[in-house]
Amino acid sequence: MKAARYLACVVVLIVCGLSLAANWLAPAGYAKQFREVPDSPPSRAHLLGTDELGRDRFARTLYGTRISLLLAPAAALVSTALAALIGGIAGYLGGMWLKMARAFTDLFLSLPWLFLLITVRALLPLNVSPLVSVLITFLVLGLLGWAASARVLSTSADALRSSDFVLQARASGLDGPRLFLVHVLPNLKPILYAQFWISIPVFILSEANLGVLGLGVAEPLPSWGSLLRELEGLISFREEPWRLVPLLLLIVVMTSFQLLLSNEEVTA
Repeated sequence: MKAARYLACVVVLIVCGLSLAANWLAPAGYAKQFREVPDSPPSRAHLLGTDELGRDRFARTLYGTRISLLLAPAAALVSTALAALIGGIAGYLGGMWLKMARAFTDLFLSLPWLFLLITVRALLPLNVSPLVSVLITFLVLGLLGWAASARVLSTSADALRSSDFVLQARASGLDGPRLFLVHVLPNLKPILYAQFWISIPVFILSEANLGVLGLGVAEPLPSWGSLLRELEGLISFREEPWRLVPLLLLIVVMTSFQLLLSNEEVTA
């Protein structure tokens, strides 16, 4: 199990390193059009060929990987912070606040996640700049992905509220926000850490789903979702297997995250 975990960690680090080095590995950039060679096969100049607009697929894959791998953790950070705020505080306060928070969380969890995400994203402006579309996409992911983590954190905070060291702190006169920040929140850090890492692959796949539907990152910025959308016009995998590289890369990264998370659970 340790060998699989190390291998998965190495794979994720290599993919992240390659995406961060996109400026050097693909200096032409993701938007430059080589109009003399549109939709060309792989060559020395274009390792994965070009798309129908003449843009280098290798460059777009690197930049798309960078966007997905950098902004998915940002969305996970937003969702984890919301989960700590809603679930952690509700569990600490207990009573009516805990019941209300759990009812709201259960209602949120009962809604179809993907359809809710598509509905909210479709209601937002689509004719925005590429950079704004990136921020909107991952901000929506972060704002809508807190419920499952909040459910776990509310249960853990409720258990800590009645623990011996918290009761002793109350007896010594410590109460209110200070008690939560000093004694409860530090003991929730391992759970927050686990929920943060669990959320990252979920948000990567969610962005890919939005991109395939045309509701993700706007052109000309690439992401894994927009790269997968290009497979819609693929006639035969055998004739153009290099176009499957973004899909294979997504599968490898998701498998690596799964190995890391499963090994973390086994260790715990």
